[in-house]
Amino acid sequence: MNARNFPVSADCDCGLYVHVPFCARKCRYCAFYSVIGDLDLQRRYLAAIRRELELYAFGRPFSSGYIGGGSPTALDISVLQDLVAVTGNLLEKNAELTVEVNPAQASKDLFVSLKALGVNRISIGAQTFTESQLEFLGRLHSVGDIYDCVQYARGAGFENIGLDLIYAVPGSTLADWKKTLKAAVSLNPSHISAYALTYEDGSLLRDQLDNGQIVPIDDATDRAMYETAIETLAANGFGQYEISNFARPGFQCIHNLRYWQNLPYIGLGPAAGSWQRGRRTENIADLQQYLDMINKGQFAYESDCAISPTQLACETAVLALRTRTGINLERFRQQTGFDATELFGPVIERHLADGWLQTDASFLRLSRKALAVADSILCDFADV
Repeated sequence: MNARNFPVSADCDCGLYVHVPFCARKCRYCAFYSVIGDLDLQRRYLAAIRRELELYAFGRPFSSGYIGGGSPTALDISVLQDLVAVTGNLLEKNAELTVEVNPAQASKDLFVSLKALGVNRISIGAQTFTESQLEFLGRLHSVGDIYDCVQYARGAGFENIGLDLIYAVPGSTLADWKKTLKAAVSLNPSHISAYALTYEDGSLLRDQLDNGQIVPIDDATDRAMYETAIETLAANGFGQYEISNFARPGFQCIHNLRYWQNLPYIGLGPAAGSWQRGRRTENIADLQQYLDMINKGQFAYESDCAISPTQLACETAVLALRTRTGINLERFRQQTGFDATELFGPVIERHLADGWLQTDASFLRLSRKALAVADSILCDFADV
């Protein structure tokens, strides 16, 4: 497929994601594609991002931008500045532009620079406020670095600051998690994401789990930690708007809401995915092959799949049910062409009866008690 026949129209509302495939060191739990790259390789990556954008020939400003990784702040500051400038220039006026920041790579100058370039949202990979857990996860930063990072960001004028947290780390206790939540709240961020540690294929932790070298947290403690997060964050003014995401009023992540609403987005860089005009594509997870293909004027797709109308409906339902708003029944009909109550009738009836779902004239959503077991319920909507 080349740029002339790629199905992107100039009038399509679309988000933009840029994957930075560089890290100073891979964390033990991470299965995302990343490499260690010198300045020359980083510059070649940046040039390829520009060329990939030319291939898409997108005709209107993007509605949101998100630069993630990997670790964007592992880039040389000059490369990161250029990447942010390229991304920001493609966005609508006042659009949300997020950059992920590793506390180990934070500085006052970094945040001043990002602010000057139009970045208006920062996502900080804090993960935990317990030093031993940071070491276990393979993080390069200390607890003190998290505090410094937030202080630098706020000093540069950032108001929209998010913290990512991980719970259910082997060896941790509910008391440890409460300590992390208390510390996170004390920093007064606008957004907090709280994810249970997962053992992804291809990660070092997965290998250690399979070899019996680590023992995962038991299900009861995992669930208690999740419930504690919901209760603690609600008590401190954070509304839960998605299974793992909490925000103060007006600070929901606009870009990530696109994913949960199954709205179009384009992903740039190796291993980045896109959803446009009925097709899901994913770039090859190999930087050198990505560079070679893009430099030849080709898209660097590893997969390119058309999505059937029924698949679209199922995906849209599953993603929407992750949010606390749930499925907007009228918007679902307009977006997919299906009546959700008819398409998923037996599933809805069963889970209304067992109390896992709630519905009214306009919405269908997970009940509060269903959040901790959401994956098993969502699978029923994925398999219709």
